[in-house]
Amino acid sequence: MEIRKIITLICLSFLITQSAISQIVPGAERIPEYLDYLKDKRIGMVVNPTSRIGNKSSVDSLLSLGVNIIKVFGPEHGFRGDVGAGVKIKDDVDPTTGVKVVSLYGKTNKPTKEMLDDVDLMIFDIQDIGVRYFTYIATMHRVMEACAENGKELLILDRPNPNGYFIDGPILNMEYKSGIGMHPVPITHGMTVGEYAQMINGEGWLANGIKCKIKIIPVGNYSHDMEYTPPVNMSPNINTYQAVLLYPSTCLFEGTVLSEGRGTKFPFTVIGAPNFKGIYDFSFTPKSIKNMSATPIHLEKECFGLDLRNVDLKKIRSAKKIDLSWLIETYNKFPDKAIFFDNKQSKEIVDFDKLAGGPLLKEQIISGMNAEDIRKSWKPGLDKYMQIREKYLIYQ
Repeated sequence: MEIRKIITLICLSFLITQSAISQIVPGAERIPEYLDYLKDKRIGMVVNPTSRIGNKSSVDSLLSLGVNIIKVFGPEHGFRGDVGAGVKIKDDVDPTTGVKVVSLYGKTNKPTKEMLDDVDLMIFDIQDIGVRYFTYIATMHRVMEACAENGKELLILDRPNPNGYFIDGPILNMEYKSGIGMHPVPITHGMTVGEYAQMINGEGWLANGIKCKIKIIPVGNYSHDMEYTPPVNMSPNINTYQAVLLYPSTCLFEGTVLSEGRGTKFPFTVIGAPNFKGIYDFSFTPKSIKNMSATPIHLEKECFGLDLRNVDLKKIRSAKKIDLSWLIETYNKFPDKAIFFDNKQSKEIVDFDKLAGGPLLKEQIISGMNAEDIRKSWKPGLDKYMQIREKYLIYQ
């Protein structure tokens, strides 16, 4: 059995080395850095389909090396990523491995004492998108809190931030704290999950200021300004690199009466509503798509608006800012402005103020303020945040 493990490790290491020479190497793929640390421990893993070692799930890969994974914790979309956005998930047993799967997007969103009693070490290995309203950093916060409360250590297998090249947006007003914004950070925070975990600890953001014992396996050959295309879809609705880079800007439309493309095969890359008929030529019709979007806004209605699928990604990266022009343009052209920020036509409701971090951005757009002046209002908060962020950086 030991010989088989050695051969498996050699094969995995060879595969990873051949594909990653002089390239970014996610923490999970740096197996020799942490494999011995897992020896003789009962392991719980917080993972989803982005948790990869080479071309396999990190759970499957580590099990093949003899790691004693007794439990898997699945966030939104589930461990294997086959559940749509916002759909509650039940506990289960993974049919591939036989490992128990505990849902952190169902009856509870935080591991309980009973769930952690038989776990010696927790591992967090999820690819984040680097945006405040993406729910995986909220999952990490709750896992850190549970580990701290129950005396468990958390090993973080760090991964690159595909939007780590810029920091922008209003700082969250903590009166609007929610599952899509738990910390006083901008929309794009410019940190990996490992760095972000250090900031959660260091700033005392866990309940009662408790600290989670964390160990981080850093990304190899990485700096924040590097371009990184995640090898697998980050969620059912983040299914292209175009969507990854547009998401910081286009997700804001989830708090409006406009569709952001849910119910199509190209979400977060198109914007529209039936009300724009005769104003825009481009159109799309949201459908109910299993495991992606069951009840999108404007279901089965033709929506007219903006097609952003051909926006130059080099220009997006070089701009290093959230694009407010699409939001301002569509608001100004919308026939019934009184309902623009009312999205209750969909069961997948997200409040605009929670997305934006407070009511100010909505008020600025309604008042007719231009993008440049709106951005100036963010500067004091961003300057203060940058000073805080500096303390927790792993990749300078």
